[in-house]
Amino acid sequence: MAKVTVSLDAELVVEVMVLAGVGSPQDAVELVVRDYIQRGHRTEERVASEDAPRAPEPGPQDHHG
Repeated sequence: MAKVTVSLDAELVVEVMVLAGVGSPQDAVELVVRDYIQRGHRTEERVASEDAPRAPEPGPQDHHG
């Protein structure tokens, strides 16, 4: 897989490292990016399922005793 080098503000990276609970800046940023991508896929799946046709909900039934 190809690698990309990105310059980020050190304070930003340190905060991500603390929140992610990892000691490596590379690992912390990679975790954030992977999480962002997974959230996007989950959102796409949710939207697709909401667009699918739904069966009508049954109406209230009369219960005469």
